Amino acid sequence: MGRSNRVLLACGFAAAVLPLSAQTGPAPEMLRTDPQLLALACAPTLVYEKPITPMHVTGGQSTLKRVSHAPGDLVTINAGTANGIEIGQEYYVRRLQQDKGTSTSRKTPAVVRTVGWLKIWAVDRPDMALATVTHACETIDIGDYLEPFSLPQMPAISREPLKPEKDNYGRIMVGTDRRRAFAKGDFFVLDRGTAQGVTPGARFVVFRDRNQFQNFLFDLGEAVAVDVKENSATLQV
Repeated sequence: MGRSNRVLLACGFAAAVLPLSAQTGPAPEMLRTDPQLLALACAPTLVYEKPITPMHVTGGQSTLKRVSHAPGDLVTINAGTANGIEIGQEYYVRRLQQDKGTSTSRKTPAVVRTVGWLKIWAVDRPDMALATVTHACETIDIGDYLEPFSLPQMPAISREPLKPEKDNYGRIMVGTDRRRAFAKGDFFVLDRGTAQGVTPGARFVVFRDRNQFQNFLFDLGEAVAVDVKENSATLQV
């Protein structure tokens, strides 16, 4: 009697821990892309107006309720044949990051965080499609929005000597996940762009004012402009 009980308990325990099945897409292809370009594709940008974002990640194909997804996962998007979606198309997945309780404006710009990209896997409805996550800079969450995908081009870095220009200072605004401290290889956003004469590949010296009377600015390092917009630029330390 005791042995039978033990068998029943063992069977019941085994049944309880069987994994739940989930539908997945094809395994992500190994990316044969320069790691520097992948890092640049994941770099942050700054916006002064809230972007128009009609296409979003709306769910996943797991039997469990999940918010975040990783490479190989299948996700649903709220666009299909009616939007011209076709199998094989690729899209960036992005997220708007801003301080709580603020709107996106010139005074309170928001960071656009690229969290990865995906490829359309199946389309059989006018208003929905399945996509597989092909690369992740971070987790891809329900609610993140989509934009057309194309890998960026790494600019040629200027080799001109660095000569600080008095009265022509830009300021570091923010980085990925609204970070405000950076190390070698990190990206941050500067409050100057093409309207202020910044070009891709331009080199910058980074200073800090110690606020000490009759003291020079403290030299922190260098950075290079890798993506330039009208009034902002993404720099890499």
